[in-house]
Amino acid sequence: MKTDVKPVRKKIEATDLMNRIMADYFFGLNEAASTGRQKVAWCTSVGPAELLRAMGFAVHFPENHAAMLGATRLSTDLIPESNAIGYSPDICSYLTSDIGAYLKGVTPLSKTYPGIESVPRPDVLVYNTNQCRDVQDWFAWYARELNVPCIGITSPKNIDVVSDAHIEDVTRQMEALIPTLEEIAGSRLDMDRLREVVVLSRECTDLWKQVLETAMALPAPLTFFDGTIHMGPAVVLRGTREAVDYYRVLLAELHQRVAEGAGAVEGEGYRIYWDGMPVWGRLRQHSELFAGLGANVVASTYCSSWIFPSFDESTPLRSMAKAYLELFIVRSDAYKERYIREMLEKFRIDGIIYHDAKTCPCNSNSRYGMPQRLGKTTGIPHLVISGDLNDMRCVSDEQTKTNVEAFIEQLEEGK
Repeated sequence: MKTDVKPVRKKIEATDLMNRIMADYFFGLNEAASTGRQKVAWCTSVGPAELLRAMGFAVHFPENHAAMLGATRLSTDLIPESNAIGYSPDICSYLTSDIGAYLKGVTPLSKTYPGIESVPRPDVLVYNTNQCRDVQDWFAWYARELNVPCIGITSPKNIDVVSDAHIEDVTRQMEALIPTLEEIAGSRLDMDRLREVVVLSRECTDLWKQVLETAMALPAPLTFFDGTIHMGPAVVLRGTREAVDYYRVLLAELHQRVAEGAGAVEGEGYRIYWDGMPVWGRLRQHSELFAGLGANVVASTYCSSWIFPSFDESTPLRSMAKAYLELFIVRSDAYKERYIREMLEKFRIDGIIYHDAKTCPCNSNSRYGMPQRLGKTTGIPHLVISGDLNDMRCVSDEQTKTNVEAFIEQLEEGK
């Protein structure tokens, strides 16, 4: 087993273009908030962004901001600020990081994008609980603090098959948002414009799926850790031409890598599936750990959560409802197990990593016997690592390193 090899991290050339696109997005948000030329809506990451964009809102995603707080390792010092006003250290560390940043008056945006001093002040907060209840509580706090309207969708959970009744329920809730949004925007919803935005979201999601599926190649041209970075436009810019154009560029580069047989991990010997959230404050460290062991984390449930094949401009609202109900995190364990089995076969996986994130129970799938059930039906070994998405006090670097090294040894012995 490789233990002393310095990993070669192959840079994706399109990264520079993505950074420029993301900079334009954040500067645009800042201008909208500071000049008042455009109303600002805050939206949960898998909320009705298409509806907001069609109505002319500049859209900010607090979960994206929270991930930045985690990646820049600011979160651990900010979480206690939220704990001090009554938010438990056991709830979502995205929530506690982001509210803590507000209370301390800090943001990683100010360092990365000079001239931006804070996140954009919202005119409305729009949530969808398809991920968890925490997003609703998160937005409700800002609604009280900033005295702005907070509206949203309460989604059903533990869905095996998405039914017409489920879709009808969420469609009606989405339609109920429109009068409030029209009043705040000062204009009526243009259904033709909504159709245009839904078309762009569908193009974005189709391209993002193709990007992730390039990792089916041997060797894979990208890693899960690359995916967590390059999913940025799919999260904050879906429904825009910029996201579509970017993924065409990225996809062309990855196809070229595949044609040349150029892998993201030199000497790829083991292919790993990652279930659960990334550990944002350890992306580079984990990337280098796996690469140094000749292992590539080639696929994940997390990055694939921004694939929405049901978007359809002929029925924009209904198709949005269906797309957001199909999200992996809200599905039943039976569905999740079927899905993961398909991914294991599709990406020719040798082993599975389950990240048991302390503050994210809804996106940790190792607590109710799923790894054991999948291991029995597939024969593929698994490892559960304990950690968190943002709270690095929950992460043991030495334990993670030791456990991952032992896991790769196990895979090596099984070959």
